[in-house]
Amino acid sequence: MAQAVITSSRLALTFETGFNEKGEPIYKTKSYNNIKIEATADQLFQGANALGSLTSNTLVNVERNDNSEIIL
Repeated sequence: MAQAVITSSRLALTFETGFNEKGEPIYKTKSYNNIKIEATADQLFQGANALGSLTSNTLVNVERNDNSEIIL
């Protein structure tokens, strides 16, 4: 039976950095590689909020992206 083994993890934080001429929000994403695979969602959320508090921009989204290897 095949199994998926997580090989790497990345954390992406999306910030609202301002508004364009039409009044629509402008978003920018900052990514952090080499996130510990064992990190829980709560731990990542706390870390993201800590990083978000260091900027004047509003944190609007936190996303975890995992890469997996399929093995037998």
